Amino acid sequence: MTADTVETTGTAGGTAPWAPGDHILWRYRGNATDRIHICRPVTVVQDSPELLAVWLAPGTACVRPRLADGTSVHREPLPTRYTKPRTTARSTWFGTGVLKLARPDEPWSVWLFWEHDWRFKNWYVNLEEPRHRWSGGVDSEDHFLDIAVYPDRSWEWKDEDEFAQAQRAGLMAAEQAARVRAAGRAAVELISSWGAPFQEGWEDWRPDPSWTVPALPADWDRAPKPLGS
Repeated sequence: MTADTVETTGTAGGTAPWAPGDHILWRYRGNATDRIHICRPVTVVQDSPELLAVWLAPGTACVRPRLADGTSVHREPLPTRYTKPRTTARSTWFGTGVLKLARPDEPWSVWLFWEHDWRFKNWYVNLEEPRHRWSGGVDSEDHFLDIAVYPDRSWEWKDEDEFAQAQRAGLMAAEQAARVRAAGRAAVELISSWGAPFQEGWEDWRPDPSWTVPALPADWDRAPKPLGS
């Protein structure tokens, strides 16, 4: 089942959850805009009232932001990275896949990375707006600031320079930045106590070999269809 055809919602919407193997879209809006600028087709691993888990497979066709002059966003110097005109471009998710775990209403998702031989590399706490579920997937907004968590349970802040620059560029008001920092501190408390999902053994998970790589639909940026419609 693809994101073009799935019309069920998660259990939070009161209807049937997505089933393992379903294809949905994991999308992000551009900051300070309603336009979708990141779209990643993913395969559902688990969808329950407690957790949405999805697999971003190697080789997946995705959409990412790009500067209008063709420059990769992360190759642009930080002072002008968020002020130059942008567009979107299709790309391929290279390297190993990523398992994404998201619990309802939490202002972050937890991503798991492996080496090519399936040796576990690290967790990554992506601070973001709690995900809005719709018939074809979930939408959120990235909050720049992140946390890397390692197998020895050590951790470090990531992208603090981008977080600060986004505020200077007007993409994040002071009130929102304070909420993001508070969310980061809450995530650190979770890491320190080694709460879910870190102690649940997801690093030993493997994708079903029968799963196919989801396709990127032509209308990847379509307006979300209301749940249950």
